[in-house]
Amino acid sequence: MSPVTAGVLQLLALIAALALAYRPLGDYMARVYSSERHYGPEKWIYKAVGANPSAEMRWPAYLRGVLAFSAVSVLFLYALQRAQGILPGSLGFSAIDPDQAFNTAASFVANTNWQSYYGEQAMGHVVQTGGLAVQNFVSAAVGMSVAVALVRGFARSRTGELGNFWADLVRGTVRILLPLSVVGALVLVACGAIQNFAGIHEVGQFTGGTQQWNGGAVASQEVIKELGTNGGGYFNANSAHPFENPTPFSNLFEIFLILLIPFALTRTFGRMVGNLRQGYAILATMGLIWIGFTALMMWTEFAHHGPALQAAGGAMEGKETRFGIGASAIFSVATTLTSTGAVNSFHSSYTGLGGGIQLLGMQLGEIAPGGVGSGLYGMLIMAIIAVFIAGLMVGRTPEYLGKKIGTQQIKLAACYILITPALVLCFTAAAMALPTPGDSMANPGAHGFSEILYAYTSGANNNGSAFAGLNADTQWFNSTIGIAMLLGRFLPMVFVLALAGSLAEQRPVPETAGTLRTDKPLYAGLLVGTILIITGLTYFPALALGPLAEGLAS
Repeated sequence: MSPVTAGVLQLLALIAALALAYRPLGDYMARVYSSERHYGPEKWIYKAVGANPSAEMRWPAYLRGVLAFSAVSVLFLYALQRAQGILPGSLGFSAIDPDQAFNTAASFVANTNWQSYYGEQAMGHVVQTGGLAVQNFVSAAVGMSVAVALVRGFARSRTGELGNFWADLVRGTVRILLPLSVVGALVLVACGAIQNFAGIHEVGQFTGGTQQWNGGAVASQEVIKELGTNGGGYFNANSAHPFENPTPFSNLFEIFLILLIPFALTRTFGRMVGNLRQGYAILATMGLIWIGFTALMMWTEFAHHGPALQAAGGAMEGKETRFGIGASAIFSVATTLTSTGAVNSFHSSYTGLGGGIQLLGMQLGEIAPGGVGSGLYGMLIMAIIAVFIAGLMVGRTPEYLGKKIGTQQIKLAACYILITPALVLCFTAAAMALPTPGDSMANPGAHGFSEILYAYTSGANNNGSAFAGLNADTQWFNSTIGIAMLLGRFLPMVFVLALAGSLAEQRPVPETAGTLRTDKPLYAGLLVGTILIITGLTYFPALALGPLAEGLAS
């Protein structure tokens, strides 16, 4: 079987698995977030934090809950890293330096999971399991909560109430993420991923000596790393490491976990607004972009030149021979079109155009299907922009799901889509203009520029993957990327929740003959075009200086 055929078959198998899980999981999540019942363990959590899960919140109160919980999480994770040297199970590792502890705390709380450290050489068992793995769960649940609040804004009328943040947070963790993670961890252990609390030990006899490896609760952290679109690896090689991702089957299963909840949330959206066709339209938009990017990535990596690449079957530099080009390309697109920093190959080693596809996937806003929760609310913001553009074309007030898109709504949507590009481009410009940050680049010219552009794109879009080749463990990059991650995560949430509150207060507008049908293929095509045009106009100059220049020169 040729490598191309193998890659296509894996893609088809992945699509089939996602299709089978789409309806049951989407409907289940809709029931979870619509339920008025509180289970026993959930009540204990509410009592511990002093929350009343039955009290409805308006958007300012909901936002305060999000920000307060996240601020406490940053402080706790920072303190845990700084105290690592005196904690049991530290494996002899010392406390994390202040700038790196801040960067890591911001990264994991923001669901970015950017890592400027070697996991197996820096973090002990307590920090890994009691700090990082916990944030993998709750940061994902926060994103899902904000998405559900926006969906309620569309579904409700003449009220500013969006539900209860604490109830949404706990239910998303206890009823959705935990059960799926238990099943997924068992699958990974069966595939060969390790799950223990062993210390550092020597492995094998190699030329020049032995290698040392840590044990760890890897399978349980790996599953929520992918399921929650987090991405932080137990080991520096991330999902290319055989302890995290042992076989081609586990590789495909991890891609399935990355895409599972973001795609299924479109069904949840359709169910909660009472119109499944609207969910299908969002799903079609996400799916079209994802399949298109995957096909382009496979083409760029298989379109080899010269005898060396022909002998290898494609651009194999930086890719695991266990997976090959096809599975590596599918994984790469899945992780850069979602807010997942997991990698099973080194993105810096992809072709110039392949690196451009990775960058563009994040610059779209990671909405196809995007992160857990963040992908849905990002796509709904784009849907509002597309409706507004369509309204301008025909000279009528735009409407979406029975809600008028007026001045207030479009200003909030515009602020949302401008925040991330401003962070990416301003920080990249500063890093290139100042003398010291440029010393971290391992490569000159266009590729070196791409390394820095990728770092800030990954951080501000809460992705967390790295282009490699850039030494990001410096005070400048730890601090600025940490700031970009926090602002890129929580500033957009302010506008999402404010938009949700304004929509929930509206009276529903009856559908007329002139109403744009947003559940039809025509609208899905308009939405795809809107996403690509907005992103292209925003980032094209930067992309032209980096991956496009490199790709056209090779």
